[in-house]
Amino acid sequence: MFRMSESEHASLSSARTQLEEKLRAVEEQLHAEMRARGFDPAQSENVALTGPLARLYIERENMRAELEALIDRECRR
Repeated sequence: MFRMSESEHASLSSARTQLEEKLRAVEEQLHAEMRARGFDPAQSENVALTGPLARLYIERENMRAELEALIDRECRR
């Protein structure tokens, strides 16, 4: 069984915190941009998004996947 050192755990924890902050910022930006264009942010999964909104959506989804992978690595320690 693989055991993570304290420094590795601290590094993962720090990376997770930073990623969570970035994800929150991207989600806030996506929601603000959607509202500015007359969309309800809850519709992001159900509507065709224009270029700038689509880029934010993809960035958010990539960050979510990265965060999920980090959490999985932390749980396996």
